[in-house]
Order: sequence, then structure tokens, then C-alpha cells
Amino acid sequence: MGKKVVVIGGGIVGLSCAYYLQKDGHQVTVIDKSDMKAGASYVNAGYLTPSHIIPLASPGMMAKGIKWMFNSSSPFYMKPRMDMDFIKWAWHFNTSSTKKNVERAIPLIKDINLLSKDLYTQWHQSGELGDFQLEKKGLLMLYKNPKEGQHEREVMIRAIDEGLEARQLSLEELSHLQPNLNREIQGAIHYQCDAHTSPGEIMERLIEYLKEKGVTIKSGTEVMNFNFEGDVLQGVITSDNTFTADEVVLASGSWTQNLSKKLGLNISVQPGKGYRINVHRPTPVTLPAVLMEAKVAVTPMRGFTRFAGTMELSGINHKIRQERVRAIAKAAANYYNGLTINNEEISQARCGLRPVSPDGLPYIGRTSKWNNLSIATGHAMMGWSLGPATGKLIAEIISQRPTSMALDGFNPERRF
Repeated sequence: MGKKVVVIGGGIVGLSCAYYLQKDGHQVTVIDKSDMKAGASYVNAGYLTPSHIIPLASPGMMAKGIKWMFNSSSPFYMKPRMDMDFIKWAWHFNTSSTKKNVERAIPLIKDINLLSKDLYTQWHQSGELGDFQLEKKGLLMLYKNPKEGQHEREVMIRAIDEGLEARQLSLEELSHLQPNLNREIQGAIHYQCDAHTSPGEIMERLIEYLKEKGVTIKSGTEVMNFNFEGDVLQGVITSDNTFTADEVVLASGSWTQNLSKKLGLNISVQPGKGYRINVHRPTPVTLPAVLMEAKVAVTPMRGFTRFAGTMELSGINHKIRQERVRAIAKAAANYYNGLTINNEEISQARCGLRPVSPDGLPYIGRTSKWNNLSIATGHAMMGWSLGPATGKLIAEIISQRPTSMALDGFNPERRF
């Protein structure tokens, strides 16, 4: 018998949960405080990235963060602030940035990415969401610095060992695949295992599909608290109503930690702000690429090219830091010949908040405190890539079916 399920969060993770839950016959309500037209699920690079096997929490990252702390245009910027949640998170991020954590994370990240890529392919082939962009051209990692190139070659070798398709390109091969590159570029790794999409069109069609299937979507509605009895959540109290629930899914992204405190939990996440610039005119970009030194992602989407990137840990805010946007624009001009992003395009930049866990792995699963609560958050820069897989795993938990992969590594109550 279907259950009443309330999903808190209307990004790609929350909507993916709703998609698979309604497929299982559950009565689903999605609640989101925004108008569901902006945010991280709309401004990301659109990558499906099995190749991104190294978690954000890896050796050397905290040192980089400290080095760049006072440079607000740096690729990885941590704004100094006296906030205990941030200080605890930073400490746990530092203690998680080890080779041991990376080795533990690699197979988990690979497996959940491959699962999610397959699910995006199923969405595309089913036609349920109409026609949307899903191109499997892979991802270029472009580098100017030999040190960056050597580092990425090591990642490539490990990716190949994990069964992923990747190769190093000669300059001639690179020029054929992606013409009009700056002469300073010394090479590239091509991860053929990756794919890309246009996030906005998928989000719009997914919302339409869910509404057609009877899913209730309440945008502009803020969750204030919860009703419970013993270890059972009975309802979700919002700014204008109370929704009864047999099951609750907390997929509220960067807002998860504050909401989890109302449930006596501490789901540690920090909002990692990312930016995007859209260029609605012809550009030299033919393949998705990461500009390695600048940490900028470039994606040829339907009707425009997107330039996205940076990780800014400055709390929950949507302030557009122009120096960071201009750093993205400058990087684009430094890698592609004849490409200049103009001031009008820069002025239209947008940002989104990505929920970053201390160890770079998402939280997916139950907690011991509540027997009808599932957590689905903490995906950092892979939220778009991992949305469908997370949704399917949550639906399997709630429908009491074997999960498509082991979830121990994603335990919401794991220690750092």
C-alpha cells in the first residue's frame, strides 16, 4: 500500500526522490521554500561525471583553502567567520582530507555516478520527460601547467583501473576534437565515460511530469517544524499548513543542517556557492571541458554555452561577488582563442548553493533517531550528476526493497 511521503527540497535530488517514489505508488508532496526556478540545480555545469572519482576532501585541499582565504576571486574561497557550525565542519573537512578517505570514497563515487548516468539514460530513452539534451561526448580536462597535467594523468590511470574509459590526448588529437584553443595549453585528458545535459530544461520537464502524475508541489513554502510521537514523524509544519506524513525525506540541500537541528540531528553541511555565466551566441566550445588551473567548467548546452565554477564557502547567501564572476570570464578568454565574455553577459551571472559534507560524500539513508525519516543531501559539486541515483535509492529504502548499491559509506550518522 502506498504511503504519504513528504519530500523537503525541490532541487534535482528532491524531485528525483519524488519521481521514483510516485513510480512505487506512493502519494508524494514536495515542499520547497523557493520558487523552484533558480538555485544549484539550475546553474550547474550539467555534467554526469563518473570520472570525478576524487572527493573534494582530499590531501592538500585545506592548505589551498587557507592559502586562498584572503583572495575572494580564488577558485576555492573560504570566508573567515566565527560560526561554530562552519568551524566544526572545517575541522572535520581537514581530518577527512586524507589518502585513506580518498581510497574509501573512490569506488563509492564511481558506482553511484554510473548508476545515475544509467538512470538519466533511461529517462531520455523513455520519453517521459520529452526530448532533452543528453550528449555522451565525454569531458576534457585542459591544462597549461605540467604539474596539473601530471596530477590528472594519475587520476586518469586510477579511473582506468576502476573500469572507466579515459585517455590522454596528443595536441593534434586535442586540436581535432576542440579547435581554437590557446597555445599555452599543453594537453588534455579525455574522460569518454562522462556526459552532459542542459539542467534547466530537465528541471522544468521533471516538474511538469510530476504534476501530471499527481505529485503535489508546494513552492514558496518554508518548513518551520515537525510533529512527532516517540520516534515517528507524523507531520511537517510549514509557514501556511501542516502536511501529515508516513515518511519524510530531507533533501533540502544547503539548508539541511538547520532543519536537522529541529529533529535533534546534526547533518553537517556547508553551502558551497558556485557561479555561472551563460553566453547566448556562437562560441568556439565544442566539447565540455574543465579549465584545470582556473577550476572553471565549460559546457555547450542547447542554445548557449555555460561557464561555471568556483567553490565559495561563505554561509547561506546569494550575494554575487563580481570578482569571482570576472575570474570565470577571464579564464574562458585565456583558454579559447577569440572568446570574450562581455559585461552584459557578466552582469547576468547567477549563483547556487551546493551542500558540501565534510568528507565529500553525500548523506543517503535512515537515521537511528527517527524510523520514518530519510536523508538525501551533501552531494557537493556532484548533486546534478547524482540526483536520479539518490532518488532511486531513497525510494528503495522507503518501499523496503533491496537497494541498488550498498549505502554504508553514505550513512548520515557517520563520524568524521
